[in-house]
Amino acid sequence: MKSKLNAYAVSVIFCLNVLIVFLLIFESQLVIPQWVQPIGRMHPILLHFPIALLILAAGMEFFRFKSKNAAASFYQDFTSGLFLSGILLSGITVLMGLILSLEDGYDGEALLFHKWFGVSTVFLSSLLFKIRDFAWYKEIIAKSGSVALALILIVVGHFGSVLTHGDNFVLEPITTPVLVPLEQAKVYDHVIQPILQEKCVSCHNDQKLKGSLKLTDSLSILKGGKTGKLFIAGKPNLSLLLERIHLPSSEKKHMPPSGKPQLTEEESRLLFLWIKDNASFSKKVTDLAQNDSLRILAASRFKPAEIQEEEFDFAAADDKTIKKLNTFYRLVAPVSQGSPALAVSFFSKNGFDSKSLDELTAIKDQIVSLRLSRMPVKDTDLNKISQFESLQNLDLNFTDINGSGLKELSGLKSLKSLSLSGTKVNLLQVKSVVSLKSLELLTIWNTSFTEKDIQELKKLNKKIKILSGYKDDGNSAIQLTQPLLNNSSRVFKDQSKVELSHPRQDVSIRYTLDGTEPDSLTSPVFNNNLIIKSNSTIKAKAYKKGWISSGVSTFGFLRTSIKPDRIKLMFESEQYHKAMGANSLIDGQLGDFDTNNPNWLGYQDNNLEVLLEFNAIKKIQNVALNTLISPNGFDNRFPYGFSFPPTSIQVYGGTDKNNLKLIGTMNPLMPSKTSVQEIKSIYITFKPQSVSYIKIIAKPLKKLPEWHPSKDKFGILLVDEILIN
Repeated sequence: MKSKLNAYAVSVIFCLNVLIVFLLIFESQLVIPQWVQPIGRMHPILLHFPIALLILAAGMEFFRFKSKNAAASFYQDFTSGLFLSGILLSGITVLMGLILSLEDGYDGEALLFHKWFGVSTVFLSSLLFKIRDFAWYKEIIAKSGSVALALILIVVGHFGSVLTHGDNFVLEPITTPVLVPLEQAKVYDHVIQPILQEKCVSCHNDQKLKGSLKLTDSLSILKGGKTGKLFIAGKPNLSLLLERIHLPSSEKKHMPPSGKPQLTEEESRLLFLWIKDNASFSKKVTDLAQNDSLRILAASRFKPAEIQEEEFDFAAADDKTIKKLNTFYRLVAPVSQGSPALAVSFFSKNGFDSKSLDELTAIKDQIVSLRLSRMPVKDTDLNKISQFESLQNLDLNFTDINGSGLKELSGLKSLKSLSLSGTKVNLLQVKSVVSLKSLELLTIWNTSFTEKDIQELKKLNKKIKILSGYKDDGNSAIQLTQPLLNNSSRVFKDQSKVELSHPRQDVSIRYTLDGTEPDSLTSPVFNNNLIIKSNSTIKAKAYKKGWISSGVSTFGFLRTSIKPDRIKLMFESEQYHKAMGANSLIDGQLGDFDTNNPNWLGYQDNNLEVLLEFNAIKKIQNVALNTLISPNGFDNRFPYGFSFPPTSIQVYGGTDKNNLKLIGTMNPLMPSKTSVQEIKSIYITFKPQSVSYIKIIAKPLKKLPEWHPSKDKFGILLVDEILIN
């Protein structure tokens, strides 16, 4: 019985060898049916078994002729069994590999080496098994054959890992990356390319061209693959790369494939911002504006040249704590990879208050950089900042401080840079900080400081560098910045006084309320007594003799006469548009045309369903949703969330929460192909109703229209405020 099984096995091995030779000869002429492809794709699943069996068989064959082993029939039979099993499985594995290699995307030297060494494994192991019972088969042949087989298995395994994981898979953990200072770092070379190298290149390289796409150099990236261009510079919403990244992981076309290391949220964001910034392959990180989102994220990966070798004597903060402190309004990140030092930046006035600084107490020892530019920081807040004893860089530009609290900063012995531009500080107040021996840079442009004041400060600290800004010599013209709005809210009940300002003195602000652009002759001059009593859009420009007029600032104001006492969301919003939860719909804070604005609450999978409650019965006759309509735009954080109005809105009302009746409906008109981006209040009007409860159901668009370039994608509903009457 045993001899018959061996005979059958030898016959199968012979057939496998013949079939392998056939595939090798005719592979260029073969077309593999789709139903056969799954068999080929089992290659990486099965290959580990024959490798283990043949390595073990080669080891036992190496010691076969030792007197003790030569006399043991079990040893000889067991070795034969290992050879037979290993050859059979390796033959099947090679056949699967040859079928898999006929699919698109497999090419290059690594594939050739892997293929031929894999075939050699079957041929050599079959040959060794065939001749091992001949009389002339001696110890030297057994040892030579065993060593050769083991070496071939190592080589075939190496090239297999190159195809699967990339060139440097084995040595990557101990390979030290070349660190460059921030000032030398390039966006592509040192930020984008490392992401592609880690997450994408293993399948898209010279050796393995999945989808005919190579991501190892700029020319190949620009060329794209068999499905077209990888991205359209400046248009991330139309880019295939981001589409594949943001597909559900269960989708076949999701990249990286399921089972491979996935892109982090930050890495996806960096790719999006890089494409939005026209996907430059040469731009430096420092070429980007200081407040540019791409620069902020990229800079956190590098260490500035001046502190590149700096060591800190404090431990790193807990990762969970840092993650918890990161919000839509605040970014907390290491100043460079592996550094315990942290940089903190705030981005929205609406998301900042004194408690925001209190929340940083958990990392107060690690904060070396704090950016609070244009935040509503008061002098009383400086006492809290003084607790950050490791602080080196502090940006207080255009904050609300008047200087009375600056003395609190005199205890910051590590402070190197202080920015006070656009504030109301004076000479006497700043002296208390300038005397710090550590301070090297003071920025005070657009303040009341005279040249005499500056010289007096330099006497207190001779090594300090003071930036006092642009001095108007009357011979050159530069453009003014846009006017600013100081209103805490743009939603009002009865009327609202408009508060416009400009950081530069002696500037004239002109405005319009009819949607036209202000001009320097006919448009009214803003004089701090502008009162609005209805929904209004204000456009404003700044003018000054000898200067180029500013760009246009646009601010929308909305009127509402009733505010609910409580509000509740029935379904959770999209993870990228959570705003401040339900309260963001009645807090008077409006979004803008940037979908990255933290005031937008977004819905796509679920309906926006909200319940409003009143302590007393109210009489209502209309309800409005203030929405962002951006049919051809894009969302900075969720690239395929084109924002559309809801397909339908239903308003229910009554005095019994469990028995509300339908009081109003609307099916908003969908935008067309030529529609422009707009912020629009959608009103639902009905007969006056007395209510204690209002329930609003707004249904987002589930599929983009046929004219849309991403018609198979979804639309998203973005709302920042609910208005009543």
